[in-house]
Amino acid sequence: MNKHVEQLKTEIEPLRQQIIAHPLYAQINDVESLRIFMQYHVFAVWDFMSLLKSLQNELTCTSIPWMPVGNADTRFLINEIVVGEESDVDQHGNRLSHFELYLQAMQQAGAATNHLHDFLDTIRSGKGVLEAINSVQLSPAIKSFLQFTFSTIASRKSHVLAAVFTFGREDLIPGMFHSIIEDMDQQMPGTIDTFRYYLERHIEVDGDHHSHLALAMTEQLCGNDEQKWEEATQAALAALQSRIRLWDGAVADIVSMKSKTVIA
Repeated sequence: MNKHVEQLKTEIEPLRQQIIAHPLYAQINDVESLRIFMQYHVFAVWDFMSLLKSLQNELTCTSIPWMPVGNADTRFLINEIVVGEESDVDQHGNRLSHFELYLQAMQQAGAATNHLHDFLDTIRSGKGVLEAINSVQLSPAIKSFLQFTFSTIASRKSHVLAAVFTFGREDLIPGMFHSIIEDMDQQMPGTIDTFRYYLERHIEVDGDHHSHLALAMTEQLCGNDEQKWEEATQAALAALQSRIRLWDGAVADIVSMKSKTVIA
């Protein structure tokens, strides 16, 4: 393993473990708590694509007239990841993005999407993404998460974007959570099987093949530049901290919902 990659992984490992052991997962034991989780997680699924497309903009030519840009191996890596994320298949073989698949899962599970659609509609109306984040009613944890992502994108440092994408946006969902979802799916058939498919597909496509591609891309972009590796490490740490804050917000809402249910 590249010594820089090994050092980076060592530095971020405590935060990775903190996410894997986050109390959020143990709180998701019924469909009501899953809905709250999805209402938070969907923003990470959505802004992941903006992070990915920003990398594509930086590393390939996406303007007219076309000109060859950068390293051909890097172009191949990012374009292959984009195809898989933007044009995958659902359980019926229909083409769609992972975000669109997630929306289908939310609809099936009965999770609210009104805040998400209000946010997206605000952007479609012509407002900038940071203005939309501030103007739409969203959880502070969601706002903070989105602000971090888009401030990172605004840096236009391809090695930083690649590091956040590679090391900071792994879902890091523990096996225990998959077992919970499998049990819930068996107990409530036709309610969360799309979400279960999303998780399985995410592991199959992103967890193995795409993670290797992303790692290779980060290594190519940082090369032997110590400054770039330091910036990449700090960005990955900040991304993991941002995910922890998002999960903290979700678990607080789930606990609040459950306490109100008990009182009622």
